[in-house]
Amino acid sequence: MKRLLTAGLAVAAALACGVGVASAQTVYLVRHAEKASDTERDPVLSEAGMVRAGAVAALFEDGTPDLVVVSPMQRTRLTAAPTIAASGALVAVSPLDAGVDAHVETIRRGVMALPEDAVVLISAHSNTVPLIARALGYDTPDMPECEYDRLIRIELRDGEASGETLRYGAPSAC
Repeated sequence: MKRLLTAGLAVAAALACGVGVASAQTVYLVRHAEKASDTERDPVLSEAGMVRAGAVAALFEDGTPDLVVVSPMQRTRLTAAPTIAASGALVAVSPLDAGVDAHVETIRRGVMALPEDAVVLISAHSNTVPLIARALGYDTPDMPECEYDRLIRIELRDGEASGETLRYGAPSAC
């Protein structure tokens, strides 16, 4: 059974199991997949989005994430759903009620508290993906609304971040 945790990524502390600040996590950061509506506040994924969600899961064929972080919006959960189903990873919902800055900081602190060998998938939004990457120490440009195929892979080792920006699934229209 999958566990869903809220309120500040409480799962990070549970996974840490007494381990100090982590030093070699791998973080995969994606924007939620294509949405079915641009007018609804919390739309489901389109057909193309469901295919892209499958492409996210395919990224983990050789291993699984320990933790999947999503926002309260269903499109981030739906994007991560195939990965969660295949891996049984713990799921943490990072709240948005306190604003974007608090959301990003909650994710940053949660990731940094994980064991050094943790693998994390973060399904976020076009405005938060770059902010989360930068908060973790990896510089990336802002993301246009039409971009869905950006995958950022960040290695956090000994307080240093290195990473790469990749593409996955069907190319974005922009």
